[in-house]
Formats: sequence, structure tokens, C-alpha cells
Amino acid sequence: MKKRWIFFAAGLLLLGCNNEDDQPDAYGNFESEPVMVSAQSQGELKVFDVEEGSALKSGEIVGLTDTMQLHLKKAQLGASVDAVKSRIVSAGAQVTVQKVQMENLQRELNRVQKLFSDGAATEKQLDDIEGSVRLLEAQIQASTRQKNAIASELQSISAQSDQVDDQISKALVTNPVTGVVLQKYKMEGEIVDPGQILYKIADLDRLILRAYISGNQLTEVKIGQEVNVNFDLQDGIGTLPGKVTWIASEAEFTPKIIQTREERVNLVYAMKVEVKNDGRLKIGMPGEVKF
Repeated sequence: MKKRWIFFAAGLLLLGCNNEDDQPDAYGNFESEPVMVSAQSQGELKVFDVEEGSALKSGEIVGLTDTMQLHLKKAQLGASVDAVKSRIVSAGAQVTVQKVQMENLQRELNRVQKLFSDGAATEKQLDDIEGSVRLLEAQIQASTRQKNAIASELQSISAQSDQVDDQISKALVTNPVTGVVLQKYKMEGEIVDPGQILYKIADLDRLILRAYISGNQLTEVKIGQEVNVNFDLQDGIGTLPGKVTWIASEAEFTPKIIQTREERVNLVYAMKVEVKNDGRLKIGMPGEVKF
């Protein structure tokens, strides 16, 4: 392996300069694309079923923060909903009674108007009944507005209840991707805040070889290109197919793993090669690319 690393360190010195068919075209190291899973609510981590090296599925519930206060608030809002609904029923009944009174009063108004036109009723009687109608109309409008205002309170409480439900759902720690836990940062029983990282997970069935090529090689490679990826085995060299998924648009200095002063001043372009891992690849292993 030591000999292999020496070969790797010298590899970039040969990029673009060696035309031998067996010479790899790029060198790099395998890495994952980890996902940092964070807490979404504040409180004690009541449940946290995560261990380093364990395999988790996407959508799997792995933890829970304390939700006692949220459930108490939910119960309080439920009681408020019942009280408001009772007030809405009362206000609606009042409007119904007033509308019945309005029907009776309207019939009385029609009768008085007919009597007045026949000279059997006085103008004062007509004015009184018309005034009663206008007063009752105003009362019905006021009662209707009161009923609508109470209904608005119910909508507000329902919105608060939905907000609490959302907070309760965020108390659940849901694993976002299928993969293997690389590192665990919190323990069950600890207090966490929103945004605090709980663990790091990555899909190890698909690794990325970050390799480097010289400017002279840019015309030889393109995104989507199929390549061969070589890696060390105990008894030789392994090969897996890969696909170029990214090429840097700007040059950079060679990685610090290259120790010679001459290599550190060379400019190279980074590239990513996606490789389906058959179990033999590990994060940090060196690899070679053959176009």
C-alpha cells in the first residue's frame, strides 16, 4: 500500500505527458456525499435510535424530542374550540329568532300600511311599526356580525392547532435518505435546539471519486462519459465502471497530498466520477481513472 501511495503522489506529474495505454488518466480519492441530519424542534431527545455504522432507510423514524408541552397546548386549544362552537350555536339561534320576529313584524307592517291607506290607521302607528322594523333589521345585522366574528375566532384557533400539529410532527426525527450512519453527534436524553446536527449519513452504495486532470486533458473528458475506475485490492487491482458527473470550471492547485514543491504549483481541474460500490470501496481510498 505504501508503494501504491508513492505511485499516486507521482501520478499527477505524469498527467498529459505520458501516452502509454496502461497509464491512468487521473488520480484521486473516494468520498461520499453525506447528509447532515438536524433537529427541527427544541427539547429533550427522548428517543434516539441511531448508531454509527447502522443502516437506515429513507423515511424511517429514528428519534423524538419532548412534546409534552405541545400536547398540553393542543388540549387547551381543543377546549377553546368547543367553547367557541357553543358561542356560534348561540349566536346562530339568536339570529334565527330575530328573523322569525322580522317575519311577524313585516306582516304587521303590511297590515298597518293597508289600514293607513284606507284611513283606518294613523301616521304615528305607521311610523312606529316602520321604526320597529328598522330597529330589528339593525339587531339582525349586529347579531350576524357577532356570529361571523366568533367564526373568525374558530378559524384562528384552528390555525393555531394546525401549527401545534406541525410542531409535533417536527419533534419526530425522520431519516431523509437511505444509507449508513457515519457519525453520531447527540445522545438520547440530551437537550437539542432546532438546527443542531444529530448525525451524519451517506449512501455508501454509490461513492464519488474526486480526481484531478490537467488542462491538456479537458478535451478528453465530458460530463456523462463512461470511464473505468481502478482501486487497490490486497492481491492486486480492482476495476469498476464509473460515470463522470461533474468537471470544475476553474483550475486549482494540486491537492496537498502531493508533497513535492513542483507538484504543488501545478494547476489541475477537479472532476467527480460516480461509482456504484460493490462493497469493496471505502471512503478515503485512492483511485485511478482511465478514460
